Amino acid sequence: MRTLLFALTVMASPAGAGCIATTFEGAAISYCQAQAGEDVRLFMDGADGLPYGGFSSIDAALAASGKHLAFAMNAGMYQPDQSPVGLYIEDGVQGHKIVTRDGPGNFGLLPNGVFCIGKRFSVVESRSFAAKPPACRYATQSGPMLVIDGALHPAFQADSTSYHIRNGVGVSADGKMAWFAISDDPVTFDRFARFFRDVLGARNALYFDGSVSRMYAAELGRSGAGFPVGPIVGLVEGN
Repeated sequence: MRTLLFALTVMASPAGAGCIATTFEGAAISYCQAQAGEDVRLFMDGADGLPYGGFSSIDAALAASGKHLAFAMNAGMYQPDQSPVGLYIEDGVQGHKIVTRDGPGNFGLLPNGVFCIGKRFSVVESRSFAAKPPACRYATQSGPMLVIDGALHPAFQADSTSYHIRNGVGVSADGKMAWFAISDDPVTFDRFARFFRDVLGARNALYFDGSVSRMYAAELGRSGAGFPVGPIVGLVEGN
Protein backbone atom coordinates (compact mmCIF):
# COMPACT_ATOMS: atom_id res chain seq x y z
CA MET A 1 0.00 0.00 0.00
CA ARG A 2 2.83 2.41 0.87
CA THR A 3 4.48 1.85 -2.50
CA LEU A 4 1.18 2.34 -4.32
CA LEU A 5 0.38 5.56 -2.46
CA PHE A 6 3.82 6.98 -3.19
CA ALA A 7 3.56 6.02 -6.86
CA LEU A 8 0.18 7.72 -7.18
CA THR A 9 1.56 10.85 -5.55
CA VAL A 10 4.51 11.03 -7.93
CA MET A 11 2.34 10.30 -10.98
CA ALA A 12 0.15 13.27 -10.07
CA SER A 13 3.14 15.64 -10.14
CA PRO A 14 4.84 17.34 -13.09
CA ALA A 15 7.72 15.41 -14.66
CA GLY A 16 10.95 16.02 -12.78
CA ALA A 17 9.22 17.95 -10.02
CA GLY A 18 11.16 18.49 -6.83
CA CYS A 19 8.13 19.82 -4.97
CA ILE A 20 4.71 18.19 -4.91
CA ALA A 21 1.28 19.20 -3.61
CA THR A 22 -0.85 16.23 -2.61
CA THR A 23 -3.45 15.10 -0.07
CA PHE A 24 -3.37 12.49 2.66
CA GLU A 25 -6.54 11.35 4.41
CA GLY A 26 -8.28 14.50 3.24
CA ALA A 27 -5.55 16.92 4.36
CA ALA A 28 -3.53 18.99 1.89
CA ILE A 29 0.21 18.44 2.27
CA SER A 30 3.08 19.85 0.22
CA TYR A 31 6.59 18.46 0.20
CA CYS A 32 9.92 18.95 -1.53
CA GLN A 33 12.63 16.35 -1.91
CA ALA A 34 16.40 16.46 -2.11
CA GLN A 35 19.06 13.86 -2.81
CA ALA A 36 22.29 13.38 -0.89
CA GLY A 37 25.04 15.36 -2.57
CA GLU A 38 22.77 18.23 -3.52
CA ASP A 39 23.48 21.60 -1.93
CA VAL A 40 21.13 21.48 1.06
CA ARG A 41 22.09 24.03 3.72
CA LEU A 42 20.95 25.56 6.98
CA PHE A 43 20.77 29.32 7.34
CA MET A 44 20.59 31.44 10.48
CA ASP A 45 22.47 34.78 10.37
CA GLY A 46 23.43 36.97 7.44
CA ALA A 47 26.72 38.77 6.82
CA ASP A 48 25.55 41.56 9.13
CA GLY A 49 25.26 39.11 12.03
CA LEU A 50 21.48 39.43 12.18
CA PRO A 51 19.06 36.56 11.58
CA TYR A 52 17.86 36.18 8.01
CA GLY A 53 14.38 35.70 9.38
CA GLY A 54 12.88 34.79 6.01
CA PHE A 55 13.42 33.29 2.59
CA SER A 56 13.69 36.46 0.50
CA SER A 57 16.70 37.73 2.44
CA ILE A 58 18.51 34.41 1.92
CA ASP A 59 17.73 34.49 -1.78
CA ALA A 60 19.08 38.03 -2.01
CA ALA A 61 22.34 36.99 -0.32
CA LEU A 62 22.72 33.95 -2.61
CA ALA A 63 22.12 36.06 -5.71
CA ALA A 64 25.51 37.75 -5.23
CA SER A 65 27.15 34.44 -6.17
CA GLY A 66 24.68 33.53 -8.90
CA LYS A 67 22.70 31.11 -6.77
CA HIS A 68 19.13 30.89 -5.49
CA LEU A 69 16.84 28.82 -3.30
CA ALA A 70 15.01 26.00 -5.04
CA PHE A 71 12.90 25.53 -1.91
CA ALA A 72 13.18 26.23 1.80
CA MET A 73 11.31 25.98 5.10
CA ASN A 74 11.74 26.86 8.75
CA ALA A 75 13.95 24.22 10.38
CA GLY A 76 13.50 24.01 14.12
CA MET A 77 12.17 25.85 17.12
CA TYR A 78 13.67 29.14 18.17
CA GLN A 79 13.85 31.69 20.96
CA PRO A 80 12.20 35.15 20.86
CA ASP A 81 15.45 36.55 19.39
CA GLN A 82 15.21 33.87 16.63
CA SER A 83 18.20 31.91 17.97
CA PRO A 84 17.93 28.10 17.96
CA VAL A 85 16.47 26.28 20.97
CA GLY A 86 18.71 23.23 20.48
CA LEU A 87 21.77 22.08 18.57
CA TYR A 88 22.66 24.13 15.55
CA ILE A 89 25.62 23.54 13.22
CA GLU A 90 26.19 25.63 10.10
CA ASP A 91 28.99 24.87 7.64
CA GLY A 92 30.77 22.80 10.29
CA VAL A 93 30.58 25.44 13.04
CA GLN A 94 28.43 24.78 16.10
CA GLY A 95 26.32 27.80 16.97
CA HIS A 96 24.32 26.25 19.80
CA LYS A 97 24.83 23.13 21.92
CA ILE A 98 22.59 20.08 22.01
CA VAL A 99 19.82 19.83 24.64
CA THR A 100 19.13 16.32 25.97
CA ARG A 101 16.81 16.96 28.94
CA ASP A 102 13.06 16.63 28.73
CA GLY A 103 10.88 19.67 29.19
CA PRO A 104 7.66 21.43 28.32
CA GLY A 105 6.25 21.86 24.84
CA ASN A 106 6.86 19.84 21.71
CA PHE A 107 10.64 20.26 21.77
CA GLY A 108 10.82 18.58 25.20
CA LEU A 109 8.53 15.68 24.25
CA LEU A 110 11.22 13.00 24.20
CA PRO A 111 12.49 11.42 22.13
CA ASN A 112 13.39 14.47 20.08
CA GLY A 113 16.08 14.48 17.45
CA VAL A 114 18.63 16.08 15.16
CA PHE A 115 18.48 16.44 11.39
CA CYS A 116 22.04 16.01 10.12
CA ILE A 117 23.35 16.88 6.67
CA GLY A 118 26.63 15.16 5.90
CA LYS A 119 27.60 12.91 3.03
CA ARG A 120 24.08 11.59 3.48
CA PHE A 121 21.02 12.71 5.41
CA SER A 122 20.06 11.39 8.83
CA VAL A 123 17.61 12.02 11.65
CA VAL A 124 19.14 10.87 14.93
CA GLU A 125 17.57 10.72 18.40
CA SER A 126 19.17 13.52 20.46
CA ARG A 127 20.71 11.46 23.26
CA SER A 128 22.16 8.99 20.78
CA PHE A 129 23.54 11.94 18.82
CA ALA A 130 25.12 13.43 21.96
CA ALA A 131 26.71 10.09 22.89
CA LYS A 132 28.21 9.53 19.46
CA PRO A 133 27.95 12.62 17.23
CA PRO A 134 28.00 11.82 13.51
CA ALA A 135 29.87 14.01 11.05
CA CYS A 136 27.45 16.80 10.13
CA ARG A 137 28.25 19.81 8.01
CA TYR A 138 24.84 21.15 9.01
CA ALA A 139 22.57 20.07 11.86
CA THR A 140 19.46 21.32 13.60
CA GLN A 141 17.71 19.90 16.65
CA SER A 142 13.97 19.89 17.14
CA GLY A 143 11.22 17.73 18.53
CA PRO A 144 9.46 15.53 18.87
CA MET A 145 10.67 12.78 16.57
CA LEU A 146 7.82 11.79 14.27
CA VAL A 147 9.12 8.42 13.09
CA ILE A 148 11.77 6.43 14.97
CA ASP A 149 13.26 3.48 13.11
CA GLY A 150 9.96 2.93 11.35
CA ALA A 151 7.75 3.34 14.44
CA LEU A 152 5.65 6.36 15.36
CA HIS A 153 6.54 8.41 18.45
CA PRO A 154 5.02 6.52 21.42
CA ALA A 155 3.12 9.60 22.66
CA PHE A 156 1.10 10.02 19.46
CA GLN A 157 -2.57 9.07 19.59
CA ALA A 158 -4.70 8.19 16.58
CA ASP A 159 -7.74 9.85 18.17
CA SER A 160 -5.94 13.07 19.15
CA THR A 161 -7.93 16.32 18.88
CA SER A 162 -4.80 18.49 18.59
CA TYR A 163 -4.84 19.80 15.01
CA HIS A 164 -2.23 22.28 13.73
CA ILE A 165 -0.34 23.25 10.61
CA ARG A 166 2.91 21.27 10.95
CA ASN A 167 6.21 20.89 9.12
CA GLY A 168 9.12 18.51 9.35
CA VAL A 169 11.73 16.40 7.59
CA GLY A 170 12.02 12.69 6.90
CA VAL A 171 14.88 10.63 5.51
CA SER A 172 15.11 7.35 3.65
CA ALA A 173 16.64 4.27 5.25
CA ASP A 174 19.81 4.64 3.17
CA GLY A 175 20.11 8.39 3.84
CA LYS A 176 20.14 9.22 0.13
CA MET A 177 16.82 11.08 0.16
CA ALA A 178 15.24 13.71 2.40
CA TRP A 179 11.67 14.97 2.25
CA PHE A 180 10.62 18.36 3.63
CA ALA A 181 6.86 18.47 4.20
CA ILE A 182 4.30 20.96 5.45
CA SER A 183 0.61 20.38 6.07
CA ASP A 184 -1.50 23.02 4.37
CA ASP A 185 -4.43 21.91 6.51
CA PRO A 186 -4.28 21.32 10.28
CA VAL A 187 -3.35 17.71 11.12
CA THR A 188 -2.55 15.66 14.21
CA PHE A 189 0.96 14.44 14.98
CA ASP A 190 -0.20 10.90 14.25
CA ARG A 191 -1.44 11.72 10.74
CA PHE A 192 1.60 13.83 9.87
CA ALA A 193 3.97 11.09 11.06
CA ARG A 194 2.12 8.44 9.09
CA PHE A 195 2.41 10.55 5.95
CA PHE A 196 6.19 10.48 6.30
CA ARG A 197 6.31 6.77 7.08
CA ASP A 198 3.55 5.27 4.97
CA VAL A 199 3.50 7.55 1.91
CA LEU A 200 7.07 8.82 1.60
CA GLY A 201 8.72 5.76 3.12
CA ALA A 202 10.77 7.69 5.67
CA ARG A 203 12.53 5.46 8.19
CA ASN A 204 13.09 8.40 10.54
CA ALA A 205 11.38 11.79 10.62
CA LEU A 206 11.56 14.92 12.76
CA TYR A 207 9.03 17.61 13.58
CA PHE A 208 10.25 21.14 12.93
CA ASP A 209 7.39 23.34 14.17
CA GLY A 210 3.68 24.06 14.10
CA SER A 211 1.61 27.19 13.66
CA VAL A 212 4.62 29.27 12.53
CA SER A 213 5.49 26.78 9.78
CA ARG A 214 6.17 28.13 6.30
CA MET A 215 7.56 26.85 3.02
CA TYR A 216 9.13 28.64 0.06
CA ALA A 217 8.72 26.76 -3.21
CA ALA A 218 8.52 28.73 -6.44
CA GLU A 219 7.58 25.51 -8.21
CA LEU A 220 4.36 25.46 -6.18
CA GLY A 221 3.82 29.22 -6.23
CA ARG A 222 4.69 29.53 -2.54
CA SER A 223 6.57 32.63 -1.35
CA GLY A 224 6.52 31.70 2.33
CA ALA A 225 6.22 35.37 3.25
CA GLY A 226 5.32 36.20 6.84
CA PHE A 227 6.73 37.04 10.23
CA PRO A 228 10.43 36.27 10.96
CA VAL A 229 11.51 32.73 11.83
CA GLY A 230 14.72 31.19 13.19
CA PRO A 231 16.76 28.44 11.50
CA ILE A 232 15.91 27.79 7.86
CA VAL A 233 16.79 24.81 5.66
CA GLY A 234 16.93 25.12 1.89
CA LEU A 235 18.16 23.58 -1.32
CA VAL A 236 20.55 25.92 -3.16
CA GLU A 237 20.86 25.86 -6.95
CA GLY A 238 22.79 27.88 -9.51
CA ASN A 239 26.35 28.41 -10.75
